[in-house]
Amino acid sequence: MTTSVLESNCPNCSIEIQWTDKYPERPFCSERCKNNDFIGWANEEKKIAGNSSYEDVFSEDGE
Repeated sequence: MTTSVLESNCPNCSIEIQWTDKYPERPFCSERCKNNDFIGWANEEKKIAGNSSYEDVFSEDGE
């Protein structure tokens, strides 16, 4: 019986990786790519598409 290994691309750099213990940072290929992705979210360079269902609690409108 042959076991197939799931393959995926790193969401940061698009390198193909296998979903195995060889890539403990999966779905990223490395800790560097994982950290770069986190930094992008923290700096608000990335966002989830669509309208927010909540008002921004930090908005300057204050209403």
